[in-house]
Amino acid sequence: MPNNDADALAMVRARVAKRDHEAIFFLGQQYFYGQLGLQKDMRKGVELYTEAVYFGSVDALFNLGLAYYKGEGVQKDVAKAAEFYEKAAMQGCPLSRHRLGCYEIKFRGNYDRAVRHFLISAKMGHEESVETIKEMFKAGVATKEQYAEALKGYQDAAEEMKSHDRDEVSALRKSCGVSSSVG
Repeated sequence: MPNNDADALAMVRARVAKRDHEAIFFLGQQYFYGQLGLQKDMRKGVELYTEAVYFGSVDALFNLGLAYYKGEGVQKDVAKAAEFYEKAAMQGCPLSRHRLGCYEIKFRGNYDRAVRHFLISAKMGHEESVETIKEMFKAGVATKEQYAEALKGYQDAAEEMKSHDRDEVSALRKSCGVSSSVG
């Protein structure tokens, strides 16, 4: 492991030169948020996210969606954000699937379609989607059966992901103060 930002940046750039999509995405994040001693440059971050997408990064698709949704590093374009979320969701990103559900409610008023997105995301282990369906049920726009399906799907996904090795890694991350969240 590198001891300083300059060494870490050199390692990342070596992987970027080999067209490693995860390294390109990571470097994009460093520019986007101004980390590893780099000056914050959201536009450069978006450029790197776009390159990472070309080489196969689903995380970069999600982050491009966020950038367009918030208008950070690019001109705000909610419809374009939804396109990126959709592409990432089709490749298995539960966060993007959840965002599509939010988009359906906020910009299209399509609660049925939103619930379908939230159900898929919940079954992929995304807890916030379960909570959203619960709130939709309380508001009368989702059924009790849909809420039960989301809850069971989430519980099944959580059970599938349990393992001794994952528990050890999680404990190690917590003891080192490392977050495991994306974007």
